[in-house]
Amino acid sequence: MKNEFGRLDVLVLNASGGMESGMAEDYALTLNRDAQLNVLNAATPLLGEGARVVFVTSHQAHFIRTTPTMPEYLPVALSKRAGEDALRELIPGLTEKGIGFTVVSGDMIEGTITATLLERANPGAISERRESAGKLYNVSEFAAEVAKAAIDPVPVDNTRLVGDVSGFVAE
Repeated sequence: MKNEFGRLDVLVLNASGGMESGMAEDYALTLNRDAQLNVLNAATPLLGEGARVVFVTSHQAHFIRTTPTMPEYLPVALSKRAGEDALRELIPGLTEKGIGFTVVSGDMIEGTITATLLERANPGAISERRESAGKLYNVSEFAAEVAKAAIDPVPVDNTRLVGDVSGFVAE
């Protein structure tokens, strides 16, 4: 594949699901952990020195061990955190190859399907979070932050927090 397509400089892992109805019980974990690992493992031979991997998550998932979330989002949050943890285990091997890895954790993002589903399940959730945070990023603003994570220096803790973190307790 490398001979056909060449090198991959940036890989953004951004799957998020688990609130859909009618899916298998392990769907959220399969999508938010297993698929992320499979994509990174398949792409690693294409990633050379100086390449960057960016994993996108939510504050609700990133801080799930220390801050409860809405019951409707719990399977997603737990599975995305499992994905983050599994990917973080690969950082030493990526670093040895000169590949940077950054987790981008964002507050609730207005205009996403996840926010829409949470609002349907828990009316007022978006306005309540906007009020407590002071501002919520929209899709374009958050996308710009993800793009910056692909080119900015890798943070010491491999984590870029986007948006308000008040109400979330660090691990």
